[in-house]
Amino acid sequence: MKADAPPQPPRSAWMVGSTSPASLTVVTGTLGIAAASWVVAVRQMRGMDMGAATDLGSLAFFMGAWVPMMAAMMLPGAVPALSRFVRTGGRAVVAPLFAGSYLAVWTLVGLAVYVAYRPHGSFAASVFTIAAGCYELTPLKRTCRRRCRERVHSGFEFGVHCLGSSAGLMLLLVALGVMRIGLMAVVAVVVLVHKVLPPSPWLDVPVALAMVALGIVILVSPASVPGIVPTM
Repeated sequence: MKADAPPQPPRSAWMVGSTSPASLTVVTGTLGIAAASWVVAVRQMRGMDMGAATDLGSLAFFMGAWVPMMAAMMLPGAVPALSRFVRTGGRAVVAPLFAGSYLAVWTLVGLAVYVAYRPHGSFAASVFTIAAGCYELTPLKRTCRRRCRERVHSGFEFGVHCLGSSAGLMLLLVALGVMRIGLMAVVAVVVLVHKVLPPSPWLDVPVALAMVALGIVILVSPASVPGIVPTM
């Protein structure tokens, strides 16, 4: 009798469809664009970081920084979904359409941020940060994060799910300083982890609680958090 084959380890989301030449081309190109976007975003944002009191400047300037910032932060986490989409379509030529419509969602978010944003003090930063941490524990967040790891039919659909998954992190970015390169890097890492790893209370709950705790620190001792202007 033939012995049963040993169980295979689960495949990472980064491995899905990555063995085909088309997928390999897409993965390499996407990560290359993300790396170039980091360079552009850092150059555009240099000297603009005033924490929560940052003035966004003109719409053209802000969008010129926001779009590469979103490409730098969000494209690496989109690689698994993009690779699956290319594997389904069978051609790498569909990748720009997927990535472009995905980034279009974040461009619209940038326009909304520009319209709603105002430089603010410690109280508003505290409220927004606590709200961001609480959002991380909601069923909507978990649902959107799960859908980000499922097969989607377009980059726009993936972007909408991604927005629902990352809304708390985006609120944190706006609360503490939308032009802060260090915070941008931290948010980018968390977004990437959320896209690659399945939801887990052992990982997700500490992140949410850390955000709530940071909001409380800002409320109690704003001077202890760089870039936060105490509310007068």
